[in-house]
Amino acid sequence: MATEPILAALDVSAVQGRRIASSKMLFDYWELTKPEINFMIAITAAAGFWMGSPAELPHFPWTPFLRMLLGIILIASGAATLNQLIELRYDAQMRRTARRPLASGRIPPSHALWFGVLLSVFGAVYLSIATNVLASLLATLTLLTYLFLYTPLKRITPLCTLVGAIPGAAPPLIGWAAARGHLDPAAWVLFAIVFLWQFPHFMSIAWMYREDYARAGYLVLPSDENRNRFVIWQSVVAPGVLLLVGMIPVASRLSGRLYFAGALAIGGIFLYCSARFAARRTNVAARQLLLASILYLPAVFILLVLNKR
Repeated sequence: MATEPILAALDVSAVQGRRIASSKMLFDYWELTKPEINFMIAITAAAGFWMGSPAELPHFPWTPFLRMLLGIILIASGAATLNQLIELRYDAQMRRTARRPLASGRIPPSHALWFGVLLSVFGAVYLSIATNVLASLLATLTLLTYLFLYTPLKRITPLCTLVGAIPGAAPPLIGWAAARGHLDPAAWVLFAIVFLWQFPHFMSIAWMYREDYARAGYLVLPSDENRNRFVIWQSVVAPGVLLLVGMIPVASRLSGRLYFAGALAIGGIFLYCSARFAARRTNVAARQLLLASILYLPAVFILLVLNKR
């Protein structure tokens, strides 16, 4: 029949169209989990597990390590999804977030709710079975604090950064707990490094998108004469203290000379970028600080792992 090639072509086009639509949908759900944030979470959790693993073990416990990473990424993905669901109305008002899958309407809120809940619950249960109850409990508390304390505080007070830095710094604790079943003082040093790192990191983002945040009603920066003082405190004091805290692993013999030299150099550059941003308070300086912060955290934790004693 003369029409058969045409019909066949239409069938092929329909199949290809469904494949493209399915690929886009999968990508939307992938984007919903905030993979770029999960990457940083995975690095800090992995470092916590590595540093917390007992030195007397004959071999590194790769299987528990990978199970821990899977569990924490599942919970983090669920938290990211549910966070966007809670902030759906406000994300739609910001140029920075308006194109996200939920805010743009590409994923229905009901689907995101089930997706986020299933990821969170399955991740917590899996983590308790695959590692231990303490790691699962820490991860669950991190999720609840992030969703129901930090998230609403962003519309109430600029001090939300202080509160949000607590669950943000939890991944090394979860990794350490998964490796040992308890927390040692050294685990809290890793926590302190991530805790302090978040202040200049988030301040650079808050400054670059301050108009966007204000349009959506987020109070991440003071609106009065205290703004400059607030920016300076978070952008200079925090990385200054971070430079000192970053030396504790050397003093406590958790790490060695390679880490000391690297952490001192990287911390110094990070502090310089932070101080320059605090002095200039421009978008260019904020963008440079953001880049420095993104490079700093993985570099410091990789040095810790490579130079573990």
